[in-house]
Amino acid sequence: MSLGGGGGAMQELQQQLEALEQEKEAIEAEIQDLQDEQSAIDEAIEAIETLETGSTVQVPLGGGAYVRAEVQDIDEVVVSLGGGYAAEQQQDSAVETLESKKEQLDDEIDELREEVDEVDAESEQLEQQAQQMQQQQMQQMQQQMQQQQDDDE
Repeated sequence: MSLGGGGGAMQELQQQLEALEQEKEAIEAEIQDLQDEQSAIDEAIEAIETLETGSTVQVPLGGGAYVRAEVQDIDEVVVSLGGGYAAEQQQDSAVETLESKKEQLDDEIDELREEVDEVDAESEQLEQQAQQMQQQQMQQMQQQMQQQQDDDE
């Protein structure tokens, strides 16, 4: 809908708003992924703290397949350190490493939430611009209609 020649700018604003909405959705999906990772860490910490040597557990093999296994020594836990590296750690140290990972994820989530706030602020600014444009276009139309009425008289 092109009113008073401002339709191109209005369409551009609409495209920018859509792009910002897509960016916001992508950031929110990333936040959800990080929160899921935190939940997995919580489950791992709980397992480390509650399992005992000799406990029977189900070990995932991949593809939805599991095998039952017996925990030989819960005091030694292999923990991923990132970058494809893992280390065997004492139970308490493993929990500390996992807690540290959770804190890093918290920091990442906070940064992403700040990005969402920035995108929201930018969207709000663009929406205000769009409203101002619409008001200007309406005023121009009213002026044109008034001029036509004056010319017809």
